[in-house]
Amino acid sequence: MLGAKLTADRLISVHRHAAPPLIALDLSVSTRPTISRETIILHSCRFPLCACCLCVRANNGEHASKGPCQPGFSQSFYSVLISRDVLQGQGILKVKFDDCMGNEGVVFQSSNPLFGVRTDGSIFAQREGANLDEPVQLKLTASGPHTHVWETMVQLALIDLPSPQQTENEMKIKPVKHFHYANNQSDGSHGLRRQKRDWVIPPINVAENSRGPFPQMLVSIRSDQDQDISIRYSITGVGADQPPNEVFSIDPVLGKMFVTKPLDREHRSSYHLRAHAVDMNGNQVENPIDLYIFVIDMNDNRPEFKNQVYNGSVDEGSKPGTYVMHLSAFDADDNTTANGMVRYRILSQTPHSPIPNMFTINSETGDIVTVAPGLDREKVSQYTIIVQATDMEGNLNFGLSNTATAIITVTDINDNPPMLTSRTFSGEVPENRVDVVVANLTVIDADQPHSPNWNAIYRIISGDPSGHFTIRTDPISNDGMVTVVKPVDFEMNRAFMLTVVVSNQAHLATGIQSSLQSTAGVTISVQDVNEPPYFPTNPKHIRFEEGVPAGTSLTTFSASDPDRLQMQQIIRYSKLNDPADWLSINRSNGQIVTTAMLDRESVYVKNNIYEATFLATDNGSPAASGTGTLQIYLIDINDNPPALIPKESQICERTYRSINGVNITAGDADTDPNAGPFVFELPTFPTTIRRNWTISRISGDFARLSLRYQIYLEPGMYEVPVIVSDSGNPPLSNRSVIKVKVCPCDENGDCTTLGAVAAAGLGTGAIISILICIIILLSMVLLFVVWIKRREKERQTKQLLIDPEDDVRDNILKYDEEGGGEEDQDYDLSQLQQPDSLEHIISKPPGVRRVDERPIIPESQYPIRPVVPHPGDIGDFIHEGLRAADNDPTAPPYDSLLVFDYEGSGSTAGSVSSLNSSSTGDQDYDYLNDWGPRFKKLADMYGGGDDD
Repeated sequence: MLGAKLTADRLISVHRHAAPPLIALDLSVSTRPTISRETIILHSCRFPLCACCLCVRANNGEHASKGPCQPGFSQSFYSVLISRDVLQGQGILKVKFDDCMGNEGVVFQSSNPLFGVRTDGSIFAQREGANLDEPVQLKLTASGPHTHVWETMVQLALIDLPSPQQTENEMKIKPVKHFHYANNQSDGSHGLRRQKRDWVIPPINVAENSRGPFPQMLVSIRSDQDQDISIRYSITGVGADQPPNEVFSIDPVLGKMFVTKPLDREHRSSYHLRAHAVDMNGNQVENPIDLYIFVIDMNDNRPEFKNQVYNGSVDEGSKPGTYVMHLSAFDADDNTTANGMVRYRILSQTPHSPIPNMFTINSETGDIVTVAPGLDREKVSQYTIIVQATDMEGNLNFGLSNTATAIITVTDINDNPPMLTSRTFSGEVPENRVDVVVANLTVIDADQPHSPNWNAIYRIISGDPSGHFTIRTDPISNDGMVTVVKPVDFEMNRAFMLTVVVSNQAHLATGIQSSLQSTAGVTISVQDVNEPPYFPTNPKHIRFEEGVPAGTSLTTFSASDPDRLQMQQIIRYSKLNDPADWLSINRSNGQIVTTAMLDRESVYVKNNIYEATFLATDNGSPAASGTGTLQIYLIDINDNPPALIPKESQICERTYRSINGVNITAGDADTDPNAGPFVFELPTFPTTIRRNWTISRISGDFARLSLRYQIYLEPGMYEVPVIVSDSGNPPLSNRSVIKVKVCPCDENGDCTTLGAVAAAGLGTGAIISILICIIILLSMVLLFVVWIKRREKERQTKQLLIDPEDDVRDNILKYDEEGGGEEDQDYDLSQLQQPDSLEHIISKPPGVRRVDERPIIPESQYPIRPVVPHPGDIGDFIHEGLRAADNDPTAPPYDSLLVFDYEGSGSTAGSVSSLNSSSTGDQDYDYLNDWGPRFKKLADMYGGGDDD
């Protein structure tokens, strides 16, 4: 019979030894990677001293990689094989639980009254004699102080220890009773349910990499019924009939199971097979048996580092115990055994300064930390450490090892203040110079170059209250450059005593004091240079009336020399810029004299101000010069008479509604009070001016010029003189002429077009002559157009098929062929039709008409057939005529040969009876000469021409 089945996701290893037997259980979870693994060792004491002695050793995963805490049990299911007899209070299993808050106030409870749980998670028997005849399942709950509840399941199964008479590889399987605990979460009730009695096969352990010989027997399976009937045994599962196939085999008669080749735990750590027993007919005799084969690990894999070189860093000056970096190695062997338990140690440190052991490594986690003070980047900037990883818990005699290199960089902190190389610095600067470096301050700093711990910042703390200097830092050398930003004056300050302090861009580290060498004094001497003369008042303003004569002294424009401490210097003056060339300056004393009359109305005067520039030069070494500007404000005088505005205008020849005039004003180059208001008046001579015109004042600056009432002037251009006077003292007058165009106007008072022409100076006769010429020109253009269209029409109606020399109509000589019979010929009879433009057709009297002529009826309107000029082929012409005839709705519906059916009076072709007449005699054909060039050849033939 098959025994109680243990959980499928537990790997159980059973080792059988002599007394006392040792049972090792690996309760790792294979389906939950986030749950840690625990190793539980159960030691069975010698019988009958105790039923079972339990020793629990748990690996809490200290060497595992750190991760975020997840509250709850380490496993969701525990399965333990224990001895049959359990004493009261005896510990069975200790579960691992963590609520990530220190487990304060956590309460454990068991769902089975036979077993209790202590506060540390240990499961124990509640009373003595609690034996396990059948497997038991219980639910373990943990309640936190914040109403959180976690659950896990624990299965306790019985294991029978083999008697001394049984061999290690052959056991008779005992029947046991399998009980299953039913969990009802809704009401919390529990009970036991009886199961069928089965056979139980303990787990089978096989060491990996076994050298054989193979096949190697593992276990013998027998049924109680093999004494009564013949039974055949078989196994199924991965490693038997599923890939990898034939790893395990079984003797079908004896029930002995074998392993056929060496196993590799790193490839596959366990196998789950099922054993079957059937009779000779294939009928199942026993229920299938679960066989668990566990591959026992051997130390056949070295620890392997992920990288051969690891890089870490630590600040200089770090205290002992400061974390530096982490190294980890992976061992493919079972990490629940010593084969896969890796330990780390430091083999060497380079360099050994300040001591050989500046760092240590946690043997289990691989974390490197400092163990001694004295890290100084300025002395040692990098350490190289060789780390060894050894399995077998670091046992150098039995474990396998591997090494990796850890490079630790000592990072810089600002533990070295900048120090100036000297306590005093000096420099000199010429006066009146800016943006020049006058002194260079050098500094040393042991910190990392070009970092904030090294970059220097300079400040002037005293000696420059006016801000003449600043200190800029050279980004390459870190030196301080004292620079002039505001000009200095030797006459004011001959020297400056500056106090400078230097600091880093980053703050000094804690506990580091600033050095006394961070402060220094800087002496700046000012050099005296020859400064240029300057004009105390620049620009200088003066006022004068315009029109002052040449030679007038305006002012003295003198300069001063700022070099008071030098010997007395001589200043000479010259003219630098005089746009109108009106001024001159005395070279010695700077007196300004006019050389021409000043005119306010000149183009060189802007806003009444005339500006000139002068130069003052001393006799220093080297000579220096300065400029000064003289601005002359010119006061206006009445020196310009007014002028009439506008110069031209127009007016109607007759007054219209008493409004007929021109508004006029005056322009004056002078300004007030020498300009308006103006006075307008007409001169007394000639007398016709005042007789025909009148002028009236509108305002002080405007007047109105108009014709006198009921005065009529012929259209034309008239010049009207007007006298304009300004308001100056004395006033100035000017006789100006305005040209007035007198023209006829419409009812709105606007000058008409004809009137504008007349006003231009033309009389009525001239205007009529111009109009007649225009009419004649238009008539000539119209006649020319009519002539062109007539020529075009004649060209269309008289178009020749080909050139006149090759006209086929001049070569038709037969007239006696009237057609009929087989000898009928195709002739284009349309060539015999006369053009419609002949005069005798137009003047033909009414009477009998030819049947081939157009009937005198209203004709349908259809597009005129386009005329092809000079067709290149007679056939094209014929087809064109045929197409036109077919589309002509007035054409007769019978053969066109009827053109010859009438030869009487009124026929356009005339009589042709003489062609077949029997009469004799000569006929006069001279009239053929009147028919034009087309009948010239016929006239020559019959009219006695040259060809007779």
